[in-house]
Amino acid sequence: MDANTNSGSSARAERKQQEKAKIIQREKQRQTVKTISRLLQKAEGERTQEDRALLQEHQDTVQELSRRQSRRSLLKRKQEEVFDDAENLKAKVKQLAEELQQAKHVVLYTGAGISTAASIPDYRGPNGVWTQLQKGRSVSASDLSRAEPTLTHMCIWMLHKVKMVQHVVSQNCDGLHLRSGLPRHALSELHGNMFIEVCDSCSPAREFIRLFDVTERTALHRHGTGRLCPHCRVELRDTIVHFGERGTLEQPLNWKGAAEAAQRADLILCLGSSLKVLKKYSCLWCMNRPANKRPKLYIVNLQWTPKDNLATLKIHGKCDAVMGLLMEELGLEIPVYNRSQDPIFSLAKPLSTQEQKSHTREEIAPPSALEDTSQDAQGEATAVQGGWFGRGYAKARRKKKTV
Repeated sequence: MDANTNSGSSARAERKQQEKAKIIQREKQRQTVKTISRLLQKAEGERTQEDRALLQEHQDTVQELSRRQSRRSLLKRKQEEVFDDAENLKAKVKQLAEELQQAKHVVLYTGAGISTAASIPDYRGPNGVWTQLQKGRSVSASDLSRAEPTLTHMCIWMLHKVKMVQHVVSQNCDGLHLRSGLPRHALSELHGNMFIEVCDSCSPAREFIRLFDVTERTALHRHGTGRLCPHCRVELRDTIVHFGERGTLEQPLNWKGAAEAAQRADLILCLGSSLKVLKKYSCLWCMNRPANKRPKLYIVNLQWTPKDNLATLKIHGKCDAVMGLLMEELGLEIPVYNRSQDPIFSLAKPLSTQEQKSHTREEIAPPSALEDTSQDAQGEATAVQGGWFGRGYAKARRKKKTV
């Protein structure tokens, strides 16, 4: 009995000793890394003989710290915005215009960068949603009901009208392509539309277009809007596809249209997208074809994208500036958004009397009801709460790993 007790106590003591030794070893490693890091920050001429001996002794740590520094520098360069000078920008746009005129089937891939002119923040720019969240900052709320199609949206509408663009694949949920007048059959909104809620219990699924953001109560893995289908009385859901989710709705995602357009494309133009999400959709890039038979790729973006090395041409410029020059090169007029012709007013389904108080989001005002929106101060910016631009997109803040 005593022997067993002594044996158990001895084993526990040994385990504690081993754990203590591990803790001491880790602390020594941390101190070594701090010391080496400090020495590497010194100029070569300022290092003492003792410093150089220490660096030589810990070559593995020196190499690891150098690799980390290289990765940080590369990441920083990728996040930097680059602008082509005026002459270079015009030359690149001229080349793009010539290619568009020769192409037979053009597909546009659009991202948040085409909506920044409508005061909707992007995600990975210097002041983007992701960038701010990763820095631990709150993201100011945006009144998306006041956003209107930008010059780029209207240029895209015109290019489709004159049959120079056959299909638009959008990652945006702001509904501005639809509001510009782009036909539904020529549009794939891969991540949904903030103005559309659906009943997926009905067959086929029923769609209800509203004049307000329907995602007030929704978030990641929680899509019920609180309103009921008037036909089957099942709760309606939004159409938003959050990160970590798989979009299964036929509309407004229109994956079939996007995939078919990509297969037929001989030119793909990417506007205002980091392509960090789109790159994962293999059906949009025709990678199963030989390299010489893939569509030509043109990218308009201020920052690095993972497709830059495959691009025929990369244009560093703001979307509105590039599209303005492009329309000039093509000899096309840039249409101006006209609220009275916004399709959403004819497509929208009015709420029933019982549903009038089912949301608190501001509705898009029809032309006849427009009021002066130049109010005084709109109050302090508040953190985004709920919806496709709020909780559903909020990334958990990862704790920084200690070396």
